[in-house]
Amino acid sequence: TYFLLHQQKHIIWPGARKPLYVAVLLCQTISLIELPGFYFDPEKNRYFRLLPGHNNCNPLTREMLETKEQEKKRAKLLVEDEHPNKKAPRTGLNTALLLQRRHLGMLPSSSYCRLVHEVKVSEMKRHKLEVQSSDSNSPNTDNFRLIVADSACEQVFTVNDVSHGGCKYGIMNFRGCRKGSLSVEMCDNLYFTNRKMTSVCWASVTHSDSHVLLCLVGISQTPGCVSLLPASLFSNSNPDQPGMLCSFKISTAWSCAWCLNPQADKTFSTGLSRHVIVTDAVTGRRQTYSTGSDVLTQQFALRAPVLFNGCRSGEIFSIDLRQRGRGRDHSWKTCRFYQDSAVTSVRLLQDENYLLAADMLGKIKLWDVRVKRSVKQYEGHHNEYAYLPLHLSEQEGLLLAVGQDCYTRLWSLRDGHLIRTIPSPHPAGKDSIPNVVFSSQLGGRRGLPGLLMAVQRDLYYYPYNNDYQDWTGPKGQG
Repeated sequence: TYFLLHQQKHIIWPGARKPLYVAVLLCQTISLIELPGFYFDPEKNRYFRLLPGHNNCNPLTREMLETKEQEKKRAKLLVEDEHPNKKAPRTGLNTALLLQRRHLGMLPSSSYCRLVHEVKVSEMKRHKLEVQSSDSNSPNTDNFRLIVADSACEQVFTVNDVSHGGCKYGIMNFRGCRKGSLSVEMCDNLYFTNRKMTSVCWASVTHSDSHVLLCLVGISQTPGCVSLLPASLFSNSNPDQPGMLCSFKISTAWSCAWCLNPQADKTFSTGLSRHVIVTDAVTGRRQTYSTGSDVLTQQFALRAPVLFNGCRSGEIFSIDLRQRGRGRDHSWKTCRFYQDSAVTSVRLLQDENYLLAADMLGKIKLWDVRVKRSVKQYEGHHNEYAYLPLHLSEQEGLLLAVGQDCYTRLWSLRDGHLIRTIPSPHPAGKDSIPNVVFSSQLGGRRGLPGLLMAVQRDLYYYPYNNDYQDWTGPKGQG
């Protein structure tokens, strides 16, 4: 706020012989002038010259200043996030008021459950989890790159970057304990590869989520492949035979999906550069579709053998596996519509009439597949170039996404209201984007509701229960 000399006025003061000339000061708010090559520091109330970063040992660059401001904002939000009296997700919304309205018959049961979940997620607090392992002398020292939960949220497949290159992968088991705490145990067997892993999904071969489907990038003279591994392979304590273990030579795949519809039993799909390959895991028979753009994300419908694909061009299209035609005219695309940028994630809702899609402009839209029209948009997501998935919890009425700015955001699926923004426990960076899993039953049927977050080498749990007690090991179970 600056004070400017606006004008001089001639004022006759009562009892004065001569007129007084009084400078009238007007208080005006002026936006700071952005000077090319200079930065204004509000704390020191002055301009500083910006220096080219590559010519100085300790440069003052715009990127460094933006990073500093972002870190200050994150630290402030972390403090606010731990405050016991956080702001309600909606004005006047709390558990007591919702219960009162329900008893008075003013709130339907479905709306009551949805709004209670909104209140609970707004009150979640961060707890650090200790991962138990048979080898207690080797703690996790590698950054999490990916975590993917099975359908029951009892097991989570993990991929960790290895310092000397490549990655290691394994399975963590989750279970809720008597005292309301969550225990995490890493399976005995970890596997290492010097290849980059681009996509992972759970596969139901012998039973639900019995296997894991991995897409590995080719290196040197070794082509890319898709491997189907039994989950029992990761545990020495499992007396069962490993079961089907096979690998398919498929050039570098961006995405993969497993079909659960019985009309295409034991079938999986891979999205490649300008192609989609649908493979029978038992016979190895393939169907190839030429798409014209890289296929970055895929999901099969449950009610019919229909595959939905999201492309780098922004196109979203579906393939009905019951159709035979695969011509270059793309007439086999049963449904087509477009986002504004490269599509990073597609998620079908349970009725399969609606589909969520996120792109590299940070836009998240809900599409009506029947009329090929966007019907809702979820504001606040941040993405410029990263491959970031959407997480849908339809039973709780929640949509989650982690942004490139390392903030985890939760929206109401019904009306698009932003319920909560969770800052990362670690400073933001390209290698520090959190991976999350949300479920009302983490650990299976008797599990606990909440959010699981993996960032760098740490694992965090955000429970619904405000009185959550950290798991203290076998003795703490009583």
